[in-house]
Amino acid sequence: MSERKYFGTDGIRGRVGESPITPEFMLKLGWAAGMAFKRAGQRNSVLIGKDTRLSGYMFESALEAGLSAAGVDVKLLGPMPTPAIAYLTRTFRASAGIVISASHNPHHDNGIKFFSALGTKLDDRLEAEIEQWLDKPLVVGPSEELGKASRIEDAPGRYVEFCKSTVPNEFTLDGLNIVLDCAHGATYNVAPKVFRELGAKVSVIGASPDGLNINLSVGSTSLDALKHFVVEKGADLGIAFDGDGDRVLMVDSDGSEVDGDELLYIIASQRFAEGSLKGGVVGTLMTNLGVELALKEQGIEFERAKVGDRYVMERLTARNWVLGGEGSGHMVIRDCTSTGDGIVSALQALLSIRKSGKRLSELRQGMSKLPQTMINVRVAERFDPLSREDIVSAVREAEAKLGEAGRILLRASGTEPLIRVMAEGQDAEQIEQVARNLAKVVEGSCD
Repeated sequence: MSERKYFGTDGIRGRVGESPITPEFMLKLGWAAGMAFKRAGQRNSVLIGKDTRLSGYMFESALEAGLSAAGVDVKLLGPMPTPAIAYLTRTFRASAGIVISASHNPHHDNGIKFFSALGTKLDDRLEAEIEQWLDKPLVVGPSEELGKASRIEDAPGRYVEFCKSTVPNEFTLDGLNIVLDCAHGATYNVAPKVFRELGAKVSVIGASPDGLNINLSVGSTSLDALKHFVVEKGADLGIAFDGDGDRVLMVDSDGSEVDGDELLYIIASQRFAEGSLKGGVVGTLMTNLGVELALKEQGIEFERAKVGDRYVMERLTARNWVLGGEGSGHMVIRDCTSTGDGIVSALQALLSIRKSGKRLSELRQGMSKLPQTMINVRVAERFDPLSREDIVSAVREAEAKLGEAGRILLRASGTEPLIRVMAEGQDAEQIEQVARNLAKVVEGSCD
């Protein structure tokens, strides 16, 4: 991935109007992707979906034109969650799926994610080939060989039914009072339908997208509105998605946050208790140590992958396990779907709650999270923090101070010009001070 010019750990992302997030680039990207898919001998059609950003219309048209120029048919889905595009790519037997989204970022960012014909992240080889085509001049084929475009009108209904199919037929949410926060994003239309059709009483916030308010003070990156609404309504719990619907966090009845680490623990523990957990659980370098300790206490094997759902999926596939995730709410449940899916993950958590007969607030008490501090240091451009001796020396000093009771992690964000500084241990005050000291060293190294 380090040799790539455009692709990061989660596709291509940046600020709208700044290279490469421009109409000209998207036109060329559509053509390059189409040529690469054709050369790979894949089916000659591509699905395009998007979240609710205003810029999505512009980039949708540009990608459509580029794919058509390459002789590839296009099927347009409109605003749909990222995992819905993965699912529909499989069901329509398409060559690939393209998502126009910057996930949890503000409206002024946008990006592109690709899915393979199997509904999984595109492999590195094909991404590299697309980049090679991007360096070649765009050549339009004969007019009779251009691709056609059409719109799939029943896409939302298909995806709603898929989500419901991931839980047993007898499963019901009757009697459960839920608040959904759709982040003014891609789940605004389908998520309320899924939970209502399963019997829940549903209140909804963050479901009035205007093209500019995606993730604005709502959604999984901003839980205050959901916490307030859950308590005010006396709801049993709240569910928050991010802008493109591949992440989920929850809020219990008293307004306390339940993050992805805790949801992963709850699902894994219930599945293990009933004997349906295949293998162990994959977390990431960022997963709270409390998750690992609590799972191992039950006899559940735990493995850490690099940060990013593609790496979680790689390790799950390699071990033939089914459950993994990140504290951000990105969960992969391989026996339900092929990628991270906020709605499906929420349903699996609710299934665990129903089977246990306990409330969400009770289930989360099964593990104790260790104090963890994360500081994001904005930099001019991303770099490997451990390639600089002053930073490495500071890390060694911090690790010696924490001993075996703590962890230090520094890494470059895969989607933004940030260096993430994380410290974890038993003493909250010490952990915060260690993280702040390391952040200052990183900042000083950038001067």
